[in-house]
Amino acid sequence: MPPSPNLHGALYMIVAMVGFAFNDAITKHSSTSMNMAQVMLVRGIFASALITVLACQRGALASPRLALHPLVALRALAEAGGTVSFLLALAHLPLANVSAVMQALPLAVTMGAALVFGEGVGWRRWLAIATGFVGVMIVVRPGFEGFSSYSLLALASVVCCMVRDLVTKKIPTQIPTLLVSTTTAMIITVLGGFLLAPMGGWTPMSTLDLTLLAVAAVLVLIGYQFVILSMRTGDVSFVAPYRYTALLWSMLLGFVVFDDIPDTVMLLGSAIIVASGLYTFYRERVVGRPRNAVESTGPTMEPDGI
Repeated sequence: MPPSPNLHGALYMIVAMVGFAFNDAITKHSSTSMNMAQVMLVRGIFASALITVLACQRGALASPRLALHPLVALRALAEAGGTVSFLLALAHLPLANVSAVMQALPLAVTMGAALVFGEGVGWRRWLAIATGFVGVMIVVRPGFEGFSSYSLLALASVVCCMVRDLVTKKIPTQIPTLLVSTTTAMIITVLGGFLLAPMGGWTPMSTLDLTLLAVAAVLVLIGYQFVILSMRTGDVSFVAPYRYTALLWSMLLGFVVFDDIPDTVMLLGSAIIVASGLYTFYRERVVGRPRNAVESTGPTMEPDGI
């Protein structure tokens, strides 16, 4: 018997998460030799060029004026805030810790949709959301030993990405997704250029540095393509929970590349976040409205500003 579409979709999602996790690891490694503004600028140049070519091939740039829509600008602004705060947190915190906090994004989107758009969220999902954020606090551990103020930047990134996802839901359907992505990538690249001097200026780069950031940009785009393929192949409610495999890959890469070993508190908080998210996915499937956590528009559950 051939594998079901859902199994194919799950495999595609896992491949996507591998790509995203390796991109994060490369980005974090690059922060040891240059500031994050330079990472944004250089990686953004590669990514913008690649995504522009892809958008042109698919006709997404036929009406570039659509990129001037106020909601596209608002989304880009939220994405900029999410990207900067995420990259700064990534530079100073273990890879797995940042990834764990970002797993709360689907819960935040569900909460935001209820508060902003009045979408119905039952008491079970509210309880799951509250429990998930308890897990976030355990990972962040404010006021306790091991707390880092950079954890607050990871939380800020969650908030910015929540705003991004909620705004994305309201962007008119006639505006191509690839046009929005191209606009966002270019804005993030330009922002990296503006922040370069305040963050320490330009650092000479080796051929290896350039190659790694080019690979990171390619990995992000491959990841996005596999997410789309996953969503189109399997049932969304079945394949979406496999996004959480990104946390496992982040833990593995953090250990292998950076010698970071997650402690018991971090593992406990991560488990609570993932369990709450999985329950939210389940409840949205039960009530027949998989729109918030399951179809959160940030497939990596982190900034997609590249």
